[in-house]
Amino acid sequence: MQARIRWNEGMSFVAESGSGHAMVIDGAPEHGGRNLGPRPMETVLMGTGACTAFDVVMILKKARQPVTDCVVEIAAERAETEPRVFTKIHLHYRIKGDGLDPKKVKNAVEMSKEKYCSATIMLAKTAEISYAITIDEGVTA
Repeated sequence: MQARIRWNEGMSFVAESGSGHAMVIDGAPEHGGRNLGPRPMETVLMGTGACTAFDVVMILKKARQPVTDCVVEIAAERAETEPRVFTKIHLHYRIKGDGLDPKKVKNAVEMSKEKYCSATIMLAKTAEISYAITIDEGVTA
């Protein structure tokens, strides 16, 4: 896996992934940014949410569960001093589908957290990671 980060101007950077995608990452205005994109640590949280959501959907599909939507909402706290690592991360999974088995949904979330999601496993080295699950019947969340 590779990435390339190029300084643009101010505190704005263009991040290019090895798979050929790009995004702007910017600093807060009080640090010279222009609010043109997410902050670097916000991208860490977004990647973490995507990583675990990917796992949960894949696990549920393999278990033949009728999952129709998956939303992961994340709230995080950071250390007060440098390096300002994440100290607490709460993941709220909102899973939707008609006839989902709650035990299989919980199992999918726990398997992601403990075995498959590289991001949450890595962040657990500095952060207490907790989660909640809401299961909704229906087609979309």
